[in-house]
Amino acid sequence: MDRNEHAIVLFDGVCNFCNGTVNFLIDRDKNDQFRFAALQSETGERLTAEHSIDRNETDSVVLIDQGRAYFYSEAALRIGKRLGGIWSLGYAFIILPSTIRDFFYKLFAKHRYRLFGKADSCRIPKPEEAQKFI
Repeated sequence: MDRNEHAIVLFDGVCNFCNGTVNFLIDRDKNDQFRFAALQSETGERLTAEHSIDRNETDSVVLIDQGRAYFYSEAALRIGKRLGGIWSLGYAFIILPSTIRDFFYKLFAKHRYRLFGKADSCRIPKPEEAQKFI
């Protein structure tokens, strides 16, 4: 599968919750749909520049799918939809106005370090996961 066919999940590499979410996605990505990069990595920095992503405004998760970047709750909902199965049911929340969805997303993101902690450095993939990271 060519890299352009994969959805790319950019995540906060020092956020324990974000790293747990990446592990969750890898374990359930049976169709090999996702590739991952920490926002703090060279690839993450290049992709944020390419997609004009303001890192001061967006610091948790970004989904790049078919050349388009998605942020906040829309990124999370689209990841679930693409994951399939029961996880795709969450996409029903897309009917709520983004201002409401994003309010709760940003509130959680603001407190994620306090709730789940912060690592000293970015996540290093296990050898069996290496092909999932770009």
